[in-house]
Amino acid sequence: MKKILILTAIFIVYLFLTNDKIEYIPSESIRFRIIPHSNNVEDVFVKEKVLENIKDEITGYETDNISEARNIINTNIKNIETKIEETLVNYNYDKGYEVKFGFNYFPEKQYEGKTYNEGYYESLVIELGDAKGDNFWCVLFPPLCLMEVEETEKEKVEYSFFIFELFNKFFE
Repeated sequence: MKKILILTAIFIVYLFLTNDKIEYIPSESIRFRIIPHSNNVEDVFVKEKVLENIKDEITGYETDNISEARNIINTNIKNIETKIEETLVNYNYDKGYEVKFGFNYFPEKQYEGKTYNEGYYESLVIELGDAKGDNFWCVLFPPLCLMEVEETEKEKVEYSFFIFELFNKFFE
């Protein structure tokens, strides 16, 4: 009987922890998106170039205070816009852009087996042209953008839980 209770408890914990609707972004955060005009090659290329050229403007801040992060972003909006304009001019891209900082809509997102819920989140959003393409996104505060960019350059690290391994081994 004890074994059944223990296995039931483990199973319930397993189901709870593997629920893909868990929010993995801290509630006190500032998200970031760049949305290209469309998914055609030129628009996606320009999106990547905009990201590359503003990367230092959006990842160079070191703060553990969200109010300070907001202030830094507000102070640097003009620098970000200047970098975007330079990029668009360099690539003869005339579809325009818009930079929004505040509460912006984010659709539900599936990423690496996790679901990030839709909703309005505090964020910095750059829309290129009609903004109908697939976006780049990350979290500016706490600073997770740099980690995400570096992660794509390195091997992915996979984490596991001893209890899950034990549970899976028991039911093999």
